[in-house]
Amino acid sequence: MDVVRAGVGVMILRDGKILLGKRHDDPKKADSLLHGEGTWTFPGGKADFQEGLLNTAARELREETDIDVDTEDLELFSVTNDRVPDNHFVTIGFLTKKFRGEPKVMEPDEITGWKWFPLHDLPENMFFPCRKMVQNYLADEIYKH
Repeated sequence: MDVVRAGVGVMILRDGKILLGKRHDDPKKADSLLHGEGTWTFPGGKADFQEGLLNTAARELREETDIDVDTEDLELFSVTNDRVPDNHFVTIGFLTKKFRGEPKVMEPDEITGWKWFPLHDLPENMFFPCRKMVQNYLADEIYKH
């Protein structure tokens, strides 16, 4: 059965830079249903059944980076409709400027490293949903179809 899934991405903004993680080059390790292996991505992931989206964002951020955020410090800034031939996600982007901790590689089989990038100088090989979210942020539009 074909389904549309829900996912979240968390854009952490600090001193004009955003945090991105490098997905493993091996598709099996990258764990990306949208085929993001080898790309730079936001912390984030799939929403669990019956889980609130803000809770998903805070959980995924902590699981992937060891960074803590209070859900009231997460601001909705983007919605993207992300499709590849064999999967479809609606991705909710949350922005935070208030967080605790420094990024650590918590899931080394999936994300090989975290790095801060200037918002206006991002890597070419950025995960396509994240690139769309940044474009939405810069255009001050939540959704662009």
